[in-house]
Parts: sequence; structure tokens; C-alpha cells
Amino acid sequence: MDWNAALYRKSHGFVAEYGKNLLACVPEDAGQCILDFGCGTGELTAALARKAGQVIGVDQSAAMIRAAREKYPGPEYHVLDAAGLAVQGWTARFDLVFSNAVFHWIQDQDALLRALHAVLKPGGLLVCEFGAQGNVAAVCSAFASALAARGRTRSEPFYFPAPAAYRRKLETAGFQARQIEDYDRPTPLSGGENGLAHWLEQFFAGDLAGFEQAEQVKIFREVECALRPRLWDGEQWVADYRRLRLLAVRS
Repeated sequence: MDWNAALYRKSHGFVAEYGKNLLACVPEDAGQCILDFGCGTGELTAALARKAGQVIGVDQSAAMIRAAREKYPGPEYHVLDAAGLAVQGWTARFDLVFSNAVFHWIQDQDALLRALHAVLKPGGLLVCEFGAQGNVAAVCSAFASALAARGRTRSEPFYFPAPAAYRRKLETAGFQARQIEDYDRPTPLSGGENGLAHWLEQFFAGDLAGFEQAEQVKIFREVECALRPRLWDGEQWVADYRRLRLLAVRS
């Protein structure tokens, strides 16, 4: 799936905004080289560049990379996924790998961690945050019900683990977890009444692609009706986010 970079920047700026808290886990060192894995439209890549001598941003979406290069031209950018890291000649190149709101899109976590382990220097740091077990559970359930009413089954694009399970994956891949914790993070969605529909349009694009626009709107209204008692605060939609944050050292 390629991303709608314009919609992402307009309606989902909260992804980068919340990611700024994760930046506090990144030490300032003019001599370090950082990989921003899944850099999106470059907001956090640009912030990382103020903490390091060199930052390289990679994302599997060509549209996102085009947007990043246009708005934040300082860092180096590449259209790459985890598998593509292996062919770049980046073995043990990076002091730190940073990743915000990306890991949960990747089903093969073992391959992902092996790829990141390979590009980190021994003793290098992995700093990341992504969806934890239970993330957007109410939203996913309501959307699945709307699809089921139309004879469709919701795809499972997300990987939302519990901390203990992910700690074991890290250790198997050759990392030592310095910190790993999950927490609730209720997340306001921009766009007022349309905020939830924009979220569904971006993050469930694959499931929605088989429906005409008018039917998509009906799906949005059904999901909104189901979730309004729980996720509408009177002024905006507040999604039931739950996050997993980790800092791990490459052995």
C-alpha cells in the first residue's frame, strides 16, 4: 500500500506530534549517525537532524519520501522497506535507529529486527514506539462489524504485541531491552466530526478500496454511530490508542 501523503500530513499530524516525546530518548551527539526507519513526511527526521551529525530517513512509500524531500531537504532520504536495508551496504553503519508508529505495520517482525540489528553498530541503540496489544480495539471492532454487514472480513494489517512477547523477540534477535512498556494514549483526531472518517480512510484504505465512494460514506457513518458513546467527547473524536515504547541495545 502506498500512502496518501497529503491526507496524512493534513489529518494525521498527531503521529509526528506525539513522536516528539520519543525524541527525548535520543541523545544529542554531533558524531552519531541515525537511521529514521519509516520516516513518513520527514517531520521527525528533521528534528533528529538537530541531534546528530547525519540522519538518513527511509520509508517504503515513494509519496511520503517525495513529501519529505520537498519540505525537509536537509537529511538524506531513500525509498526502502526493511528488506531493502540489506542491499544498501549499511552493515554496522548506524549508532541509533529511531522509529515512530511504524513497526505495527510489519508482519514479519523477526526479519525486521534482524535487518535493524545488521545496520546498527555493536552497542547501538534502537528507540521506537508503536501500537501495543489493545491499540484502537474499539475502532477496529466497529469497522469489522460494518464490513461483516456487507459480507466482508476486515484484513489484519496490524501487529500489536504485549511487552513480554516483544521482549522475547528482541532477545532472540540479539538485542537487550533497556526499557519496554505499554501505556494508554487517548488520541484526539483532527477534523472535528470528520476526524474518524479521515482516520478510517487513511489506515483502512485497503479494505475500503472495494467499495464505491457512497458506500464508504455509509460505512463511516455506521462506525461513527457505534463509537460515538465511547470516543466522541462533544467536540472531537478521541481514538483508543495504546502504545508500546522500547529502548534496546544491539549486542
